[in-house]
Amino acid sequence: MARHDARNVPARMIGLLFFAASILLRHGTSGQRVKVEPELASYPGQTVNLRCAFPDPTGIQLTMVTWIYEPKDGERMNIAVFHPSYGPNYPESQMKGRVTFKPSPPELSSPSIEISDVRMTDEGRYVCEYATYPDGNEQGITQLVMLAKPVNSATTVAEVAGTKPVVVARCESRDGRPAAKIRWVTTAKGNWTETSKTGADNTVTVTSEYRLAPTPTDNAKDLTCLVNHRTQLKDESLPLKLTIRYPPMVEIEGYDNNWYLGRTNVGLLCKANANPVAHTVQWTTMTGQMPDTVLPKENELKVLKVDNSVNTTFVCEVKNSIGTTREQITIHVRATRLPHKGATTGSIIGAIIGVILVMAAIGTGIAMYRKRKNKLNSEGPPKYKPPPPKKTSSSKKGSQPLIPGNVPVTQDAPLQSQYYSTQTPEPVTDLDGYQEDGVDDELEAHDGEVYFSSAPSGWNDPKNNDVPPPYMLTNSDLQDNNGSLPVSRGDSFISSAMIV
Repeated sequence: MARHDARNVPARMIGLLFFAASILLRHGTSGQRVKVEPELASYPGQTVNLRCAFPDPTGIQLTMVTWIYEPKDGERMNIAVFHPSYGPNYPESQMKGRVTFKPSPPELSSPSIEISDVRMTDEGRYVCEYATYPDGNEQGITQLVMLAKPVNSATTVAEVAGTKPVVVARCESRDGRPAAKIRWVTTAKGNWTETSKTGADNTVTVTSEYRLAPTPTDNAKDLTCLVNHRTQLKDESLPLKLTIRYPPMVEIEGYDNNWYLGRTNVGLLCKANANPVAHTVQWTTMTGQMPDTVLPKENELKVLKVDNSVNTTFVCEVKNSIGTTREQITIHVRATRLPHKGATTGSIIGAIIGVILVMAAIGTGIAMYRKRKNKLNSEGPPKYKPPPPKKTSSSKKGSQPLIPGNVPVTQDAPLQSQYYSTQTPEPVTDLDGYQEDGVDDELEAHDGEVYFSSAPSGWNDPKNNDVPPPYMLTNSDLQDNNGSLPVSRGDSFISSAMIV
């Protein structure tokens, strides 16, 4: 039995769901049958047309249509009724005489109405309700919005500086519909509050007040009220400047701490910042007696000549409608003047330092340029070509050995180590000319032997005639230390170390 009931539960649930869906579908379809405009907007004095239609009455019978007005505050009322058999009727209402069916005579399938000379109190909901059979009443709702462009204004409130927040500006959007929205733009550190009031004709007046604890620095600050309303294409901007009143703020200028006996053409200046502007400036002294050499005039105190009587305290007293402020300064008269510091000392020092830096930069640049230039020159091929070695003249064929001029030669030293040759034959030079032009006349002595230090052809000293000429071979083979054969002229070789 339990199993049988469990099997029937899904079937029952499915049936209930289908029934609920049919009800919802029917109501949803019927709610869409009455065609109206969701919202209309109008200004006072205009004529509005509230349209209503039942375009598809298939399966039902339309018996009557009624227009109902529902104000925001108050009871609903019938303003127009149409029956196909009895015609139109307009019950007592605030719109009687101003509301009619359109077209006339009306049609039950499209019973639109027209309201002329609309008023602000006509704003609300308008219901087009059909009496049908067998479904009953069906309806559509139109919201009528009455518009009224507000009158916007803004003004500042002059307040005295203090520590408590007060209203310093006020912005008002008067007699608008719907209610306007107000905001403030400023650098002042405050906040605002907003209130609204509905008038007898259903318009709304919105007032916004800006509050802050005013200080003298807030005076003349920019403050802008922005009003947003449906009737405006953009926010209306109302610029203001804050007006903060405060007593004078006094400062004395002109004393440089270098008033010495006999100094002339000095003075003091009493500067005051106040709102409203100060109307009185008075100079006094702490002793009550003004020196004879001092001439006060408005906010300026002229000292014709500094003497000991000026060695006192001067007081400047400034008044405006808010209050009085006193400021004082004590003068110390010196016997002699302080050393004068040139006004351009700092400039001169700075110029000297600048010149030094510029010269250092130029010198560094030149040194780097020369270093780079020398580096480039050293990397390239050598520009200096050493002179070719001098040759001796001889009637014999072959090469003549060369002896360096600055190296003394002994009999024990092998002559082979004194040869020098290039890879290519060099032209033989004129040794007689060499003797006259290139040889130093100074003789050098070495081990008791005198010879020309630069003689290219060998020994010229008659004491050593038994020494064989350098081009002749000795008893031993002329070999270098490595045992190589003698090298003839024209062959390349690397000479071994020479023993001196």
